[in-house]
Amino acid sequence: MSPSLEYVLQTPGGVSHGAPLAILLHGRGADRRDLQGLRPGLPGGTILLTPEAPHPGGPWGYGPGWAWYRYAGEDRVIAETLATSLEALDDLFERLPDLLPVEPGPVFLGGFSQGGTTSIAYALTRPGRVAGVLNFSGFVVDDPTVPVTPESVGETPFFWGHGERDPNIPFLLAERGRARLQRAGAKLDVRDFPIGHWIDPEEMEDARRWMTEVLAGV
Repeated sequence: MSPSLEYVLQTPGGVSHGAPLAILLHGRGADRRDLQGLRPGLPGGTILLTPEAPHPGGPWGYGPGWAWYRYAGEDRVIAETLATSLEALDDLFERLPDLLPVEPGPVFLGGFSQGGTTSIAYALTRPGRVAGVLNFSGFVVDDPTVPVTPESVGETPFFWGHGERDPNIPFLLAERGRARLQRAGAKLDVRDFPIGHWIDPEEMEDARRWMTEVLAGV
């Protein structure tokens, strides 16, 4: 049985059927409340759902929060731990009709750091499941269980923002992951910033514009 993820749901007033939904995944050692502050940066009328990762961070040395996978260095993870999270996200997607007050329109999946990495992995292993991926400072997992092929990228658009001075997920990993996606023919929009490991306000504004453009083409 996949774990049932806890979450925080923020629904704008006057929301109606067909409203876009953003599912944003927190980073290592954080929790389901961490990315709720990004709501004002999303396109107007967007529903925001922020789930909590299934793995306790403490046993892996990640602090009191939660984790989407166990990190193994550079762009590698312990595959079984990531698989657990991807299956838990499957369960969350299946439960959406019962969780939301309206029937959602396009569903975007994204997140920060581990959340961004997990979002990319979910899109690549479930082609066509999401309308777009918002990756803030994550990486592309180097593992056979996460294929990067023309079939896996499909028509899914990806937004990738990254700090050029990131000490946690070095910019080199961004360049490596982006190159893999581009070789597979992904629709990739990249934004680089002279920052460390966080989301810059300008980055969030770029992400909002990108979402708006994707929604206009749906």
